[in-house]
Amino acid sequence: MNKHLSGVQKVQETEHLWVPMPDGIRLAVRLWLPVGAAEQPVPAIVETIPYRKHDMVRARDERNHPFFAQHGYACLRVDMRGSGDSEGEMPDMYREEELADARHVIDWISEQPWCNGRVGMFGTSWGGTASLQASISAPSALRAVIAVCATHDRYEDDIHHKGGLLLTDTFEWGATLPAILASPPSEQVGPDWMERWKTRLETLSFPVENWVGEEARGTYWRHGSIKHQTDHISCPVLAVGGWSDRYSNSVMSLVDARSDLVWGIVGPWGHHYPDQGHPGPGIGFQHLALRWWDNWLKEETVPDWPRLRVWLREFEDPADAIDVRKGRWMESGPASRNTTNRRLFLSSTGLADTPSKTDFDLKHDLGVGQASGDTGYFGRFGGLPLDQSEEDARTLALDSLPLESDVVLFGGAKVILTVSAEQARSQLCLRLCDVAPDGRSNRVALTVRNLALDDALDEPDNCFANEPRQVEIRFHTKAYRFARGHRIRLSIGTSYWPLIWTPPELTDIRITDGYVDLPCHEGEIAALRMPLPEPLDLPAEKTHQVLAAPRLSRYRRIDGDGSVVSGWHQGETAVHHPAIGTTFAYETCGEMQLQPENPLSASCDFKHMMRFERPDGIARIETALRTRCTRSFFLLDGTLTVHWNGSPFHETSWKRSIPRNHS
Repeated sequence: MNKHLSGVQKVQETEHLWVPMPDGIRLAVRLWLPVGAAEQPVPAIVETIPYRKHDMVRARDERNHPFFAQHGYACLRVDMRGSGDSEGEMPDMYREEELADARHVIDWISEQPWCNGRVGMFGTSWGGTASLQASISAPSALRAVIAVCATHDRYEDDIHHKGGLLLTDTFEWGATLPAILASPPSEQVGPDWMERWKTRLETLSFPVENWVGEEARGTYWRHGSIKHQTDHISCPVLAVGGWSDRYSNSVMSLVDARSDLVWGIVGPWGHHYPDQGHPGPGIGFQHLALRWWDNWLKEETVPDWPRLRVWLREFEDPADAIDVRKGRWMESGPASRNTTNRRLFLSSTGLADTPSKTDFDLKHDLGVGQASGDTGYFGRFGGLPLDQSEEDARTLALDSLPLESDVVLFGGAKVILTVSAEQARSQLCLRLCDVAPDGRSNRVALTVRNLALDDALDEPDNCFANEPRQVEIRFHTKAYRFARGHRIRLSIGTSYWPLIWTPPELTDIRITDGYVDLPCHEGEIAALRMPLPEPLDLPAEKTHQVLAAPRLSRYRRIDGDGSVVSGWHQGETAVHHPAIGTTFAYETCGEMQLQPENPLSASCDFKHMMRFERPDGIARIETALRTRCTRSFFLLDGTLTVHWNGSPFHETSWKRSIPRNHS
């Protein structure tokens, strides 16, 4: 057995304690301490997220924190300001107060008698991004972080915008986050918990209007995006992602930017901790993390790990859900140091090795995108891209010749196009596909571009309508093997509903020149020298009971007026926690519809329900958000309804007309 994994200590748990912030606000914490830490201080590990330590993600917390505590770490799960049992307000994500709170918490931990002054920070999604943010000019006590499914670029690699275009995911999250923040504090905060709840409900914000209104990158999205500050990373970072996740681009990018301080792992899974990874194979996150913590927080030595360990994907039958991806693990140094560029030119015959005159008028088809699947954001079951061949036929699809040998894409492909558009507010939607000899098309990568913005996506482009301009469009990083005999396909369309909000109108777009640059891995593919740990079903003794877990259902139909309707429904999922006598349940659904000839007919509806059955009563929180558009505005209608013990407790409805200046 690995020396780091031997020996399990007894753990003392504190369900609730307060950590004071300098402005008087108190953050709520759940603490796991190895017995004896008061006499022999230990390193500490902290996770700070807004997802309710008491109930909502209690089962997930108990997979991670007790395990680390059993192996000699003080472990803390913090509710962020304005969430769960913590005090204060949360007007939006990644506010200055939130970033400052994380640093204050780290300092507070390092000064406790049970801590030896060395602290690590980790988390997934929001918690992983918070860990990355803390690594910038890190507090002296912060010695290492693990960022799982985290974003380093809140604008391009999050859930709100992509290529300067609006993702419909932003509306789903716009309905979900208020439900989380509107849920009641537990009785642990004191006998005045209900008054605290009322105050929170009365001051609750709906930050989706900020996410929609901030159309360009600008200062709003640069804040908290460590992509722009990687030279200030000051502690070791383990970045972990999954190719089926919207956030996977950060891993290889950060390793390239800071190969002195960042290590990366990317598996095939979606938005999950990798021990729960789907599609598989998953890995044993807790044992992997323990090796990382032991190196930096106990031994204070640099791990003998390759900079990158990634799942090298390959062609497989496209399907909505895949349990285990085809491919294999490989290891490498930073991608930029292990690749050569292969350039393929757009030509009348497809993708060619030599340039030639091109002249393409793009097809308009609002139906392209129905085979897109999800972005991977919420980690829902299924939602992988389907066979792309039908949609390829409805766009400009350019193929290479059959490959004479394998081509391993390793990094982010780049496309340079000379484009003229009748209207600046136009879209380019590009897919890189692997086409098998039998014609099946597997989507490898997706990118989009708003032609109204400059290449940095910061400002409106000052081009004139219908005048040719050169644009640079980048795909997310990938590790993918195109097999000999297959073809590489670049498909270019003008919309991608329902992932991307439709353009205000369909106007002429012409491409007169272009090429795609593929970073291709050099030399032999190196297998892992040391296998990654296998996932374990932790904890060994379950502390929760799953009462209901129906599989998510998806549907698509065409209504009488010709509208294409697509959606999904996650039936009520319920988990009971005997230790606190509480059952947490949630249900969520989304529906998007569009008339095939009318981009202004786009609409989406999202609903989210959360229920807490506690010893002192039952809280039910419901949110709904409907979004429509005109040429000049996004029209948002939202509701929040709260019941306590079956009686109305609070209700809010709101409407917003948000200008769409660029999108």
